[in-house]
Amino acid sequence: MKISFTKEQSSRPAGLVSLNEAIEQSRGQVAENHKTYLNAGLAMMLGMLDFNKKFVKASGVYVWDNEGKQYLDFLGAYGALNHGHNHPKILAAMEQVKEMPNLLQASLNTLAGALAKNLALVTPGALQRSFLCNSGAEAVEGALKLARAATGRQGLIYCEGSFHGKTMGALSVTGREKYQKIFQPLLPGLESVPFGDLVALESKLKDKNAAAFIVEPIQGEGGIIIPPAGYLSRAGELCAKYGSLLIIDEIQTGFGRTGAMFACQYDGATPDIMCLAKSLGGGIMPVGAYITTDEIWKKAYGGMDKALLHTSTFGGNTWAAAAGIAALEVIYEENLPEQARESGAYLLENLHNLKQKYPLIKDVRGRGLMAGIEFNQPGGLAAKVSMGMSGKLSEEYMGSLVAGELLNKYCIITAYTLNNPNVIRLEPPLNITKKQIDVLIQALEDIFSTHKGFLSVAASGVKTILKTMIKK
Repeated sequence: MKISFTKEQSSRPAGLVSLNEAIEQSRGQVAENHKTYLNAGLAMMLGMLDFNKKFVKASGVYVWDNEGKQYLDFLGAYGALNHGHNHPKILAAMEQVKEMPNLLQASLNTLAGALAKNLALVTPGALQRSFLCNSGAEAVEGALKLARAATGRQGLIYCEGSFHGKTMGALSVTGREKYQKIFQPLLPGLESVPFGDLVALESKLKDKNAAAFIVEPIQGEGGIIIPPAGYLSRAGELCAKYGSLLIIDEIQTGFGRTGAMFACQYDGATPDIMCLAKSLGGGIMPVGAYITTDEIWKKAYGGMDKALLHTSTFGGNTWAAAAGIAALEVIYEENLPEQARESGAYLLENLHNLKQKYPLIKDVRGRGLMAGIEFNQPGGLAAKVSMGMSGKLSEEYMGSLVAGELLNKYCIITAYTLNNPNVIRLEPPLNITKKQIDVLIQALEDIFSTHKGFLSVAASGVKTILKTMIKK
């Protein structure tokens, strides 16, 4: 049957936005597009505390909005900007490969092979064979599949409070019910254990049903939680004893963030599988990977008959691989792990000094330039009157209030952690200076010295929301 199209069906739709038009949109137009065509709830949430600013330029540690204001980025895209915004060497790499074929499956990609070799050289132990993909969640999905294929087992063990992504497999090993409940049933045969509890882990490994134990060296979304010393290395020993694989998720902690190339190196731990992403793309391209040993790879995917069991159309494309290669070069050329170690020690020392002075701060945790400030939750009257919100929302309010104050009054970008919203995370680019850290510390000092308690911070947040609503 021949199908014909009318002129209206084949002509350019009215209102189709060009790239130039998209760039020139007003802040209000951007917000309206998100409310109408993307996630309306998220757009409203960001708008309430004036987080929906239109940023138009970025370089290094700084970003600028459409009004010309300069902001310090202490969020760092949740660990994806170890190199800073728009690093010139990584942008130059994109320019260098712009005429090469980016997607050509009927070939072996030149740069993908080089990136995989480099990953084998920089990762610990006998890790050798990589699968290149596009995101951290994809890396976790692939790692879980690899573990099942290599061991012939179905079970998986993960930690309470963990975060490994929101695709179905990754979500199944993410330790917060809020994100899991609506999508159940998730993967079968999964069990959780408390983070840092080796006794609980061994009790789950003993039945020899677990293909793998997946764990973060530091729980990022859990609130920047550091396990006891020796936990990761001992977990690896237990996994080996019972025939399970150790998957270490370095998606947020890797590539110098904690002051070492990989956070598991503090513990002397050697994973069977390591998940990578975020800063692997240098803040320019979406790049993810998992890397494993030759032996494990061959058990799962050895031989031509198994070579296509797990694939990705865009994984390892030329632009992505070029970004990954350049990102690794910059890490070593600029010695970013050492910078993170020194600046991180300075940041944490100053944060601990603030904790001694202000009761709003419950705890300060971190390693390198991965730090978290946990706030005491409001109780009693404060929880009831904080903007008239329910008690549940009040519990998740303090981190966003402080982040709102930092953004709107001090032009400093932060955010709270997903599994513990009373913690704001600090993950700036690794080349941040002590002078720039001082700007953050002074802003926090001003906030806590001005606002002696939760209600005072809440009142300031209310003013911001009312101003935002009046503008609209």
